[in-house]
Amino acid sequence: MGNQKTTPLKSEGKIQVTKNGPYIVVGGIPLYRMVIKCDHSTIPSEWKITEKLETQPSYALCRCGGTSNKPFCNGTHLKTNFNGTETNNKASSFEAMAKCIEGPELTLKDAEALCASARFCHRKGDIWNQIAKTDDDKIKDNCIKNACTCPSGRLVVVDKKTDQAIEPKLDQAIGLIEDPSIGCDGPLWVRGGIPVYGADGKLYEVRNRMTLCRCGKSANKPFCDSSHYPEEADQGESKK
Repeated sequence: MGNQKTTPLKSEGKIQVTKNGPYIVVGGIPLYRMVIKCDHSTIPSEWKITEKLETQPSYALCRCGGTSNKPFCNGTHLKTNFNGTETNNKASSFEAMAKCIEGPELTLKDAEALCASARFCHRKGDIWNQIAKTDDDKIKDNCIKNACTCPSGRLVVVDKKTDQAIEPKLDQAIGLIEDPSIGCDGPLWVRGGIPVYGADGKLYEVRNRMTLCRCGKSANKPFCDSSHYPEEADQGESKK
């Protein structure tokens, strides 16, 4: 993506997808509960870190969605014959997937297939409508803020003057997304360029922000595709 790193950062930390099993996290990567706080309706206002979980240097996170020891794996995938086949195309980069929407000050890059329905794209106005008005400083700032708080990295804004992607500075960590306003847990928020390896040992594109499925339902495994989002919820608020 633009000027983002596409090689792992200098760290021993990594996430290993296992065949029809959990994510194995190594390297002492911290694990946090991260709650989507909404002030009105189901439109988010901010992220809240509510807990740092106690972990070992290596730990296994549930991928099938069936564990009774969330977020950790308890072997349920073996009892349910979980099919965790990875369906994401490793050769398809963010740049290849993203469509560009041009504004006067910013370019919005949007890879819709990566949507995790966190809904920050709607905070104080839909980003797709506002990008055309980014000659207004307040609207420009809102677009940057909303793109940078998109956990999946579906949305990236590029400064047209510098041709540089605007990315938040994130330490390497994993966030357990919780979304109480719609009554469900979201995906794993992989932050700060942690490398993710498929069950075949191949490295996925390394990005500053990614979300991994933990409900077991995604059609874009190992990445979230919003399958956790409740059917009865208003889909118009989750996706463009």
